[in-house]
Amino acid sequence: MENNPFSLSGKTILITGASSGIGKAVAQECAAAGATCLITARNEQRLQQTLESLVGDGHQNIITDLTDESAITRMVENLPKLDGVVNCAGVVETKMLKFTEEEDLQKMFETNAFSSIRLVRALVQGKKLKKESSVVIISSISGVRCGYVGGSLYGATKGALEGFVKATALELAPQKIRVNTIAPGMVETALLKDVEVDQEQIEADKQRYPLKRYGKPEEVGYSAVYLLSDATKWMTGTSLLIDGGYTVN
Repeated sequence: MENNPFSLSGKTILITGASSGIGKAVAQECAAAGATCLITARNEQRLQQTLESLVGDGHQNIITDLTDESAITRMVENLPKLDGVVNCAGVVETKMLKFTEEEDLQKMFETNAFSSIRLVRALVQGKKLKKESSVVIISSISGVRCGYVGGSLYGATKGALEGFVKATALELAPQKIRVNTIAPGMVETALLKDVEVDQEQIEADKQRYPLKRYGKPEEVGYSAVYLLSDATKWMTGTSLLIDGGYTVN
């Protein structure tokens, strides 16, 4: 059989935030590409639903609160050697800066930035990443290529992740471990429903995208499979933009 550089067959991948949205789609597409998936999130019921939706055998769910540093340590200690990790855990909250409190800042950074940074640190310290493995972090166009009113804290967390990836890619390059982000535009997930915007505004916003729609979770999943696969062995320290042409404007 001809070698397929886009296959994840034989690879063990850890996916965070896998109970819903982009994380769930990433897990499903990784499994479809042949990977053995270790999925983690806080919500046991929804994570089990993700597990049951995965094709193939050997997948495992791990209930973990990634905002708890000790929980990350315990999880990593029990992990096998990994071929890749996709950090999808995150929250979206739209709030004007003048109305934010210290707890808003702490919540946003703990979930969106610190959890990914601590997990990657723990994986490196625990020597859980195989040579030539791939680290993928879900970032955003927000805070990196553009911004929006009420998105200062969210954008700040994504900007922090982009900065983290640049230096970490250099640090892990001697082990041929590559580190990249995916920067999506707006994606149709349950998080979108939590944003206080009416449907008419959403439809109008879609028209600002050259392709006239938001992204689908599985399309971000395809990007994750690409960055995890051997097809991207020469990609590190960069951001894969998937935004329907939004930032071309």
